[in-house]
Amino acid sequence: MRNVFYLIAGLLFVLLSVTHTWFGLETALPILHGSHIDNSTIAVFTFQLHMIGIQDLFYGVAAIIMSFQRDMARVRFAARLLTAILLGRWVIMTLVTIIYDTNNIMNLLTASIAFLILIILLVLGAKVKNN
Repeated sequence: MRNVFYLIAGLLFVLLSVTHTWFGLETALPILHGSHIDNSTIAVFTFQLHMIGIQDLFYGVAAIIMSFQRDMARVRFAARLLTAILLGRWVIMTLVTIIYDTNNIMNLLTASIAFLILIILLVLGAKVKNN
């Protein structure tokens, strides 16, 4: 293992994937299925839930693989891309919550902390030089 920051970020991404999907299956989807929302809207929410979960899983696998690479310069672009994706997701999540659900703005705290930790790990990992 060459880069502990990428390894920890990868493991956190995998954990985030599992918890995101599990929370959605246990909490959000039962509410949707118990409502009078049409099936096409339920389908959109369901595939969005699973898309984010599988993306986080792939990001985690990528970061874990990146942690074992010898040439850190070759994986810095991927780390920067993952950082940009995380920042974009956080901005969208925050703006949508501010616009549509200001009463639950504090619910963003946990996700914001997780995103911040991942971003810090990716930035620190990108600063690691070749040995």
